Amino acid sequence: MGTTRSSGPAGFRGGRHRLVAALAMATLTGATLTACDGDTEDTSSAQGTTATKSEEASRGESIAKIAWGKCPEPAKGASRASDLKCGSLKVPLDYRNPEGTKIDVMVSRLATAKKDKRRGVMLLNPGGPALGGLDMPATMASTLPKSVLDGYDLIGFDPRGVEHSTPQSCGLEDPSVASLFPYPAADGSIAKNVTLAKTNADKCAESAGDKLKHFTTANTARDMDRVREALGEQKISYWGQSYGTYLGAVYRSLFPDRTDRMILEGNVDPAKVWADEVADTWGKGMADRFPDAAAVAAAQNSTLGLGDSVEKVTQTYLDLADRLDRKPAPVPGTPLSLDGPLLRNVTYSMLLHNDSLPPLTAFWKAAADLADGKVTKEDKAVLEQVFADTPTSPGVPADNQATLFLALTCGDAEWPDDVAGYADRVAADRKAWPLTAGMPANIWTCAYWEKPVEEPVTVTGKGPRNVLILQNRRDNATPWEGGVGLHKALGESAAFLGVDNGGHYVYDAGSECADKATVDFLTTGRLPDEDVNCTDVKLK
Repeated sequence: MGTTRSSGPAGFRGGRHRLVAALAMATLTGATLTACDGDTEDTSSAQGTTATKSEEASRGESIAKIAWGKCPEPAKGASRASDLKCGSLKVPLDYRNPEGTKIDVMVSRLATAKKDKRRGVMLLNPGGPALGGLDMPATMASTLPKSVLDGYDLIGFDPRGVEHSTPQSCGLEDPSVASLFPYPAADGSIAKNVTLAKTNADKCAESAGDKLKHFTTANTARDMDRVREALGEQKISYWGQSYGTYLGAVYRSLFPDRTDRMILEGNVDPAKVWADEVADTWGKGMADRFPDAAAVAAAQNSTLGLGDSVEKVTQTYLDLADRLDRKPAPVPGTPLSLDGPLLRNVTYSMLLHNDSLPPLTAFWKAAADLADGKVTKEDKAVLEQVFADTPTSPGVPADNQATLFLALTCGDAEWPDDVAGYADRVAADRKAWPLTAGMPANIWTCAYWEKPVEEPVTVTGKGPRNVLILQNRRDNATPWEGGVGLHKALGESAAFLGVDNGGHYVYDAGSECADKATVDFLTTGRLPDEDVNCTDVKLK
């Protein structure tokens, strides 16, 4: 989707700046870190501040040293920063049984801080849910000024169960996250969705077993505090994008005294995790964002032929989706058929960034030609780019992100299981938000998931005023209402900065107003006294 910043397939809320592809898509003695390879460095020791009694009960007193070494091999064709170091941290699978089974969490570090200006470390999470984060320090460093880099070492990590952190697999027949999105049939029926939801839940129960219930956001937050402890830090700063905003809010609520400065960008309402987050916001988010792309297409009507107004382009798109729902079109040179759900999923992902709007409109034109059976040479080039294979990292199961997407969205909070209720909600949602065709309100695999092991963490504003919420007005992935809801939960402990922009990311996306406020906060700790509305967006 563009330049730098980590990204991934169209899960709930993916990463930053890369053109979409492949959518067919703790212990009582303290933590232990083992190096992958290479040099070893001792860190200073520091005992963390006190958490709640239940969290404190699972902690030890000794502090481990970190052995940094070579990072795991990236996916084929990808590169990894040479100055990025990695190490593997042992944490409990189940924090209620800290002396039981251990799992590995892979951590990365980019040592950018200057000794005389160092404030500490900043942990980073790119969202997903279930995106790996080892490369995020390098991609974020390319966008941050020297004043920020001088103050923080940047810390990435693969969350538990993801990529190199004891990767999990359900052995799903279709390994893509997009295959989990339950689009109804062309006539609105959800019968096939019900069958697939139960099949996937049963498959995970059989393949991944009982341990998958411990791969939750709350336990990932507890892992983060083990990382803090192993790094020898009293506190950690944090930058979370998308799903990572919820992870950060949970960490702060569990460990308010261990949280330094926190940036939350593209936000999830913690009161709606997860069934309501999908059903209540996804349709509106798409409706708010879609006109930005439709306007780009309308301006190129002479070459695209999709309509000369936002309204006409929108109707052309809806008609095309309906046609592909009823008669999928084989994509030349691939085993794929372009159907309505795949069209909508590609659209969703490419709406995340302003710089992918022109390629998105070219894709719509190619899809329309494909449906008409008159694919041009230019169409083929567009389709090849959109549906190019994205290889996984060595040793990581193909369905790893899909598996952890389910573990997190189903394991964080209980979902309704009434099939009739889902059918009624789908019918209403299809009328209210035709762009998403009833999918957000439909039955998900989570309806048949095992009951979560604990209640969702209550996100509160307890603690110092140390959070900056960054939110775009027209974000199709985590809509404006998510940022407002998170601000309500955090109260006076957070400042809210909204931007009159589309897409999923705020920082380094065209607003000098937003960028300046972000950098000022990270370097000085100053937050705006009142809500800020940035209207100075200049697209790159």
